[in-house]
Amino acid sequence: MKLLTKDSPKQSINNVMVGEGVKIYDFVNLYGCSIDDGSKIGTFVEIQRGASIGKNCKISSHTFICEGVKILDGVFVGHNVSFINDKYPKAVNSDGSMQTDADWEMVETLIGNQVSIGTSATILCGLTIGDGATIGAGSVVTKDVPPGAVVAGNPAKILSSKAY
Repeated sequence: MKLLTKDSPKQSINNVMVGEGVKIYDFVNLYGCSIDDGSKIGTFVEIQRGASIGKNCKISSHTFICEGVKILDGVFVGHNVSFINDKYPKAVNSDGSMQTDADWEMVETLIGNQVSIGTSATILCGLTIGDGATIGAGSVVTKDVPPGAVVAGNPAKILSSKAY
């Protein structure tokens, strides 16, 4: 992997570890993250520091991947998918002062190998989505998803299971 920094009107890439054959489209904001071999990052994607993308993943446009999200190999992330890393988000402390990094707890999320996440899904923090699972479009995932499960809805519920 090599370290990539590029700032242009079409890309803001700062301290990103990038593997071989990675394709990054225009209008992205990537910083302090890692993207492994063969992955594709679509237009209008933000990937924050400490997030990692495995090999041969496809991250579709308008997706937000925050700090603490680890995506393993062969994962498809549809358009406009959002990940969350804070169980109790607030702008200010009880005294009205702006929160800083010291005022909240980042909660990690793990996305297994060959997971498919449909368009406009929201993935809450602290979860594990098992290998080969499928998340339906528009789903709000609030609990761990077992390997091979197909889930959909708000909150997402298991609809079926497939061998993985």
